[in-house]
Amino acid sequence: MTTSCHPALSVAKLSKSFNALQVVRDLSFEVRRSEATALIGPNGAGKTTVFNLISGVYGVTGGRITVDGHDVTTVPSRRRIRLGLSRSFQNIRLMTHLSVIENLMVGQHVQTGGLWDLATPFRLFADHRWRREARAALEEWGLEGFADAPVASLSYGVRKRIDLVRATLAKPTLLLLDEPAAGLNPSETETLRQHLMALKARGVTLLVVEHDMHFVDSLCEHVVVLNFGEKIAEGALADIQRDPRVREAYLGTTGGI
Repeated sequence: MTTSCHPALSVAKLSKSFNALQVVRDLSFEVRRSEATALIGPNGAGKTTVFNLISGVYGVTGGRITVDGHDVTTVPSRRRIRLGLSRSFQNIRLMTHLSVIENLMVGQHVQTGGLWDLATPFRLFADHRWRREARAALEEWGLEGFADAPVASLSYGVRKRIDLVRATLAKPTLLLLDEPAAGLNPSETETLRQHLMALKARGVTLLVVEHDMHFVDSLCEHVVVLNFGEKIAEGALADIQRDPRVREAYLGTTGGI
């Protein structure tokens, strides 16, 4: 089997404006296949906006987005999922009145492309294939004990992990994670890191927005730094931490991050 020569993700001269406000300007970077790249920067740097552009939540003002060699710049978000792109959100988007397993199955239902699946009332089938897949995913993440619990009863840390399980159920080749470690305790953070390392080992490419530099250092091979919607540095974390532009962006001085 041959390996594609294309990067998992390529962003070229990407720009986004909201009326007169330009929040992303002429941004270009690539994400190498089966690696983890971190997108970092101070608050308001435009990181989540870039995620929303890549995943199709927002339309671009200018530039091009390519996933595994496919130009997806104008492709609807649902079709991007079918091309292997999935994401989690900074603000957890689970339905609190449903159980964990039902939340996961709703996510699978939304991602389906078949008319029969769309018309199937999966909640009526005790052994629906989506239910089996969802339970298997929960078991893999050590969360099988929460399958039938209502989301409203769960702690923030567990909800965060459930949201990540939902993102992986789409079987992505490119997974965008918006602050995955935020709100997790050290034990939960380490468990998350181990799961993400396992995903990388299986060939899943990761693009991560994260403020925890220890987490970034332990997971990511490459770092892209944004400030006011522009790229100011990229490279290994140890190198960009010594960059005066990066230090100034974070602290307003030539200190450190």
